[in-house]
Amino acid sequence: MSNMSDADLVERLPHLPVDHDNKDFYRGWLEHELRFNRCGDCGRWHHPARPMCPSCWSWNVEAKPVSGRGTIHLVMLLHQGPPAEGVDYSAGPHPVVVVELEEQEGLRYTSTIVGTDVDSVTIGMPVELTWIERNGAPFPVFQPAGTGATQ
Repeated sequence: MSNMSDADLVERLPHLPVDHDNKDFYRGWLEHELRFNRCGDCGRWHHPARPMCPSCWSWNVEAKPVSGRGTIHLVMLLHQGPPAEGVDYSAGPHPVVVVELEEQEGLRYTSTIVGTDVDSVTIGMPVELTWIERNGAPFPVFQPAGTGATQ
């Protein structure tokens, strides 16, 4: 799918704000890879995607896959919100987590966590990337580390 045209990518993910700077990030979703931009000069990762490294201002930036392993940095429990596929606020709070990825201190990604009871989600919990389907496309989420193979 990496040879998918930009127009096909936008058509495949019409519900997402795909643009020139983040197209490789979303193209990774279709291949079950979480890709963040990494500077080829200083080696720093950054997210959200930008065409220039925010650390050294180099334009030598390329989207690369991250491991998806990290620890929960922040937990939010949503009791209401906009409708989303797979989210039922009437069944209890919906967990949203900010995960600091192992690649670099401060490199964080926000999503939800699956495969565990909401009450067991804690700051510092080791997690790993997995994938669910949402709006007919792959969607990156986290699960407690060691609970299953990533897809």
